Amino acid sequence: MLANKRILLGVTGGIAAYKCAELVRRLIKRGAQVQVVMTDNATRFIPAMTLAAVSGNAVRTSLWDEQAELNMGHIELARWADLILIAPASADTIARLAGGHCSDLLTTLCLATDRPIAIAPAMNRLMWSNPATQDNVSKLTARGAQFIGPAVGELAERETGPGRMVEPAELEEFCAAQFGEGVLAGQHVLITAGPTREPIDPVRFITNRSSGKMGFAMAAACADAGAKVTLVAGPVVQPTPPGVTRIDVETAEQMHKATLDAAPGCDVFIATAAVADYKPGFAADSKIKKDAASQQLDLIRNPDILADLAAKHPDIFSIGFAAETDDLQTYARGKMQRKKLDMIAGNWVGAGKGFDTDDNALWVAWPGGEQELGPAPKGVLARDLVALIAKRQAAATEQASKDNSA
Repeated sequence: MLANKRILLGVTGGIAAYKCAELVRRLIKRGAQVQVVMTDNATRFIPAMTLAAVSGNAVRTSLWDEQAELNMGHIELARWADLILIAPASADTIARLAGGHCSDLLTTLCLATDRPIAIAPAMNRLMWSNPATQDNVSKLTARGAQFIGPAVGELAERETGPGRMVEPAELEEFCAAQFGEGVLAGQHVLITAGPTREPIDPVRFITNRSSGKMGFAMAAACADAGAKVTLVAGPVVQPTPPGVTRIDVETAEQMHKATLDAAPGCDVFIATAAVADYKPGFAADSKIKKDAASQQLDLIRNPDILADLAAKHPDIFSIGFAAETDDLQTYARGKMQRKKLDMIAGNWVGAGKGFDTDDNALWVAWPGGEQELGPAPKGVLARDLVALIAKRQAAATEQASKDNSA
């Protein structure tokens, strides 16, 4: 889908600029033409010659390049591109784009283009969460710009949080998804993501280690594949993917209600959420004091969202997730059969696996088949799984049609 597509890569000042050489290499390998435009600060992190070598084109860095501007080069660039991708995008560049500034070549051509603009932020976590930055992001989103990330993880200053530029492999797949009709075009996909919290008292609750990363990656991948996406999310710190409708909940009962309420009219249901199987039978109205030497906590079963939706809406193509510490395939297949699912995606969890990581690996099964995906960044893995879901859904639809006509 990238063959002969023209991608203008804007590189701004940030340590993540070193990843752009790999990004350019990946895009070129997929058949794209890449023209790099760098801000002055970007050249302090990676030499322009490096990106010129991997792209095969001279890097443009200045609005005052006399030779290039003889033919109004910034206008020519703005019209040459099929897609403008700014990666990494600093807080300053995002602010200047939001303000409509044209103080350098990159911001000038962005103001002079009618091509789609995608932005991959990279900055300190506090800079990203600052209300000024979030206001700028909202302005640009309202104007049609797409934001990819930022990812959550370790930052250059050894802090952890949202602010990492998403990996080149994920940006490559994002670019590919912008061209051609998506495999889920015209469909409505419902996704659950993250953990739930089951209150013990006003300050304590039962929960699990789910970060919601895989579920949010699935939501982004489904939207990129052309689907209308509704995401029911537990309490997580994840940015909402562009074009996704998000419903925030906290408890399993709230997620159960929100999911079943949103189900009518959906074509696909993907249950990535790590829903608490049990909840306290009684939640205290005030904080429980540390008076007794021990406390007993009675637990009762929560409603089964996946089983209930599959039973109530058998026409919806349903995919479950199974996080296991042992005997993955046996438990995952048992869950698929017991809940009458169309597919199951199993993944190992435990120390350094599954939860709170940027990478993952899946063992995917359906009646009569199986396939392994990954290891890979969760964004890339999500796109691979979406492609497999679309393939299996089409096969199931074809088989149902044959059965009805027999």
